[in-house]
Amino acid sequence: MKFLIILAISVVAGVFSGEHLHSFMAGFGIASLAVGATYWLAFRATRYPQLAFMLLLTGLMAKMGVTVAGVMWGLENQVINSPLVFALSYLFFSIVATYGYFKLREYQLTRLETLKFANA
Repeated sequence: MKFLIILAISVVAGVFSGEHLHSFMAGFGIASLAVGATYWLAFRATRYPQLAFMLLLTGLMAKMGVTVAGVMWGLENQVINSPLVFALSYLFFSIVATYGYFKLREYQLTRLETLKFANA
């Protein structure tokens, strides 16, 4: 149900930002890439708990770096023509991507626990 709500909001937002679709898609792409980089770095902490704080800080810096580079690229190539639409889509998709990555992590951990339980 949550997936359908997120999908419906995304489609409605895309339709409402029809004149500024490039800004909307830039917000989607940059937010997803930034959160993905953060996720990839930060969740290494489960394998190396002694490095957790450093990996979280590295993930934060990666997110900021990807965001700044993406915005600079978007402005330079005139992809972002509406800062408001870009900012709103970046905010929304940043939250959605974070939710999605945490759900993925939860699924991976439960699957790992199920496999451990089955092999025991």
